Amino acid sequence: MILDQNLDKILIIDFGSQFTQLIARRIRELGVFSEIVSHKKINFKQINNSVKGIILSGGPLNVYEINKYSFDNKIVNKGVPILGICFGHQILSKLNGGKVKQSRHREFGSAYIYKKRESLLIKNFFKNKKFVDVWMSHADQVSKLPKNFDVVASSENSKFAIIENRFRNFYGVQFHPEVTHTENGKIIIKNFIFLICRIKKNWSAKNQKIKLINNVRNKVGDNKVICALSGGVDSSVVAQLLNKAIGKKLYCIFVNTGLLRKNEEKQVIKTFKKKLKMNLIYVNAEKEFIKKLKNVSDPEKKRKIIGNLFIKIFERYAKRIKNVKFLAQGTLYPDLIESKSVTGSNTSKIKSHHNVGGLPKKMKLKLVEPLKFLFKDEVRKLGLELNLSKEIIQRHPFPGPGLAIRMPGNITKEKINILKEADFIFIKSLKDNGLYNKIWQAYAALLPVKTVGVMGDNRTYEYLCLLRAITSEDGMTADFYDFKKSFIQMISNKIVNSIRGINRVVYDITSKPPSTIELE
Repeated sequence: MILDQNLDKILIIDFGSQFTQLIARRIRELGVFSEIVSHKKINFKQINNSVKGIILSGGPLNVYEINKYSFDNKIVNKGVPILGICFGHQILSKLNGGKVKQSRHREFGSAYIYKKRESLLIKNFFKNKKFVDVWMSHADQVSKLPKNFDVVASSENSKFAIIENRFRNFYGVQFHPEVTHTENGKIIIKNFIFLICRIKKNWSAKNQKIKLINNVRNKVGDNKVICALSGGVDSSVVAQLLNKAIGKKLYCIFVNTGLLRKNEEKQVIKTFKKKLKMNLIYVNAEKEFIKKLKNVSDPEKKRKIIGNLFIKIFERYAKRIKNVKFLAQGTLYPDLIESKSVTGSNTSKIKSHHNVGGLPKKMKLKLVEPLKFLFKDEVRKLGLELNLSKEIIQRHPFPGPGLAIRMPGNITKEKINILKEADFIFIKSLKDNGLYNKIWQAYAALLPVKTVGVMGDNRTYEYLCLLRAITSEDGMTADFYDFKKSFIQMISNKIVNSIRGINRVVYDITSKPPSTIELE
């Protein structure tokens, strides 16, 4: 269903593409609200006047195998401009009488497209060039053009690379304009939303702040709210947002799980209780969490245990504060996407987040998640609007389950202490060398492997420490940061020489995809 009926938007109907979230990002970067909904959960009756345009995403499905997808065909008759991308291009063509079949020559990766005619969709896209380099990813293609459609551009293997029916405002592109590999791809999206849909800019950090504060006030009313505060960017922004919205009706509960970074609890108390003057309840539940996680090695079980225990602690402390009905969390859009199947398929779910998939089904408190449709960079901009310090806003993401998912295998107090020290050395070195703000996320992990080493004349048999540092726009895709050899050597020497328990350091150079940013 559509989740926000009041704000003008571009609605993205998702068919399972790995790039769908990038479409939403590109639109929001242009200052327009966009919203993603599964093709299985939307019908034409839900398309109201707030929807100014529709984008049909790509996906792994086949148009000619209709039993593999569900889509309310009446949506195309709502009189709303539609842009189909890849699979969306094919389904739009088929619904209008065109034909789709398996390609004789599949296209994956870079391809050149050539302009055949002018169109609003490609204004300034070719920029006086005969061809543009785009990113293809398809094994099927439109084989027969629908009636009243014209060809705008073609590639060597895709005759109908861009098509249009200008009278109905239907447009289809076989390639992916949302990815950075497509030259001038953002121009296609910009032309669709502004020249064709004629939507006005309505999405900025300032607008978000006002809207979210009002939403919180309307939802909460006179009730009190407890906020799950971790000290990370997400929960810090949520806490400050609620502080602005409801003031002293907010009670922040900071739970020390024993799985935090070194000295983290001291920093949180100093910032939120002493500096921002919030109602802060500090709970040292280290022993409780470690006991529950004893001999648990499965990563999903770890997340579930941590999520359940978090809620039990919150509910325990909520009883001591009268009239508490809500729990506020820093859940973000990528958390929802990775924790829940957007398309409804079993394979779409990547992992449970402790504050999404890890929550117990029978929870007494109602959730308040004001950031759940925002990406990380949007949250940071919002935090600045809320007058949070850059020190908080620029902090690297830190997972809710904390160090539990950075030590695959069983969790022990000894391993936690070793990992805290290694992570502290790594992060401090990044800051000391002016690298911290160039990196999206960095951390140390302790692998469940011991290796032989030699220190002096003695044999050692200690743990393997993995370092990870990535660059990213939003955490949906990522690449490793290319450190200088001298820096990596320096970090390795510091960790091995300073920490008893580690005798080997490795650096993770895997991108996302195929891996995730965290290990578990």
